[in-house]
Amino acid sequence: MSEPRRTRKPKRMAVFLLKVLLFFLLFVLFFGLFSIDNPQLLGMNRTAAITMTTFAVIGVSMTAVYGGFAVGKKKSKEIIPSLCIATFITDFVTYFQLCIMNVNQYNQSSFSFTGIGTFFLVFLFQILTITAFVYLGNYLFFKMNPPESCVIVCSDLSHSEEILRRVSRYKKQYRITEVISYNDENLKPLIRHNDAVFLYQLPSAVKYEIIDYAYKHYTSIYLQTELPDVVVNYAKYMVLDDLSILCSNIWELSVEQRFLKRLIDLVFSGLMLLVASPIMLIEALCIKLGDGGPVFYKQERLTIDGKKFYVLKFRTMIVDAEKSGAMLAKKNDDRITPVGKFLRATRMDELPQFINVLKGEMSIVGPRPERASIAEEYYKDVPEFRYRLRAKAGLTGLAQIAGKYNTTPKDKLMLDLMYIEKYSVWMDILLIFQTLKVFFKKDSTEGVDGRTAGTESEEE
Repeated sequence: MSEPRRTRKPKRMAVFLLKVLLFFLLFVLFFGLFSIDNPQLLGMNRTAAITMTTFAVIGVSMTAVYGGFAVGKKKSKEIIPSLCIATFITDFVTYFQLCIMNVNQYNQSSFSFTGIGTFFLVFLFQILTITAFVYLGNYLFFKMNPPESCVIVCSDLSHSEEILRRVSRYKKQYRITEVISYNDENLKPLIRHNDAVFLYQLPSAVKYEIIDYAYKHYTSIYLQTELPDVVVNYAKYMVLDDLSILCSNIWELSVEQRFLKRLIDLVFSGLMLLVASPIMLIEALCIKLGDGGPVFYKQERLTIDGKKFYVLKFRTMIVDAEKSGAMLAKKNDDRITPVGKFLRATRMDELPQFINVLKGEMSIVGPRPERASIAEEYYKDVPEFRYRLRAKAGLTGLAQIAGKYNTTPKDKLMLDLMYIEKYSVWMDILLIFQTLKVFFKKDSTEGVDGRTAGTESEEE
């Protein structure tokens, strides 16, 4: 067995110290500025102890929920919004608690949001601090850790454009040295002399042979997810007598899981409809005044077990946008109205779907509902696409958070199956929180551009 060519040890301690220093500065900014009007925050008292503990607990939890200080793993522009959302939630919970604790005989007689200006000033300084630390962190990480040299292996070089385009976006993480076919005679030497190998659209037998060879020579392996990978990834390890096996139990949600999921749907959708009702009224007026057409539209979609229902949305396209037949939204689609562009960009066109959730036709979290006609087209190329129907359709989901509007049907399917196989109530809660990140992703509402196909469209 050959020895590893080079042991790449990321300077984890430097990243860890940056992470600790960043959290400390966020903490100091919050309590330092708020202590100007609340001097008790710097003393040895109950208010200081409880608010500081709250900030620490919520801060650590929210940072974990939104992906942490992922320096070296993600682009700075991906990390900054996530950390800012986590910090805002932490600030607000701590600020809200401070306002409650200030209701006493020494401060104020009734509850009020005092110091709201200080709150936003604190958050502004925190955004600047987060931005500086993330860029500094990535700069230092990639200074100390050069990109992995990698070879991309495909079944057909004519199909390599998609994987090449995606890997090339991360030039600081990966340096592509070669793109070759799996039957190229130079494959094994290239695997030995590179840090990593990407496997894309390979036959199963070939894929496992390459994995075995790469593992033997200490080469990192990246492979496109297929259905067997999803099933095995979430399988349970067990020993049967002296036989080591993986067991993947395929079953539906338990009675307890269904009850808790439905309870979350009812509570969350009810609260959102109550809070968003003024916004929905303004949206309706803008659409009506825009072109005089209908405010809402409903469209038949598929949910669990292939059941059909009518999804509700605010209309974002011109009337009769699909009079010539079903058509996916395209990039810079001229059928989208001026009001519709804003609603799509902010996802506010989907607010009426909380009514679908309340009625039990959808869930808060799950695969996005697809039209039967378009789903049939996808089944021809990706037969496994029907497995998405093992879960109730949802407003948000792993595919919406991790993917894009124009992510290929197969890639979205893999993300949806990961959710279905790994389902837990806690995962639903995490995905609800993480949905906030979608609003900061410019490409989350793009139309198709000819290379890939999205899974949503609009018909009047």
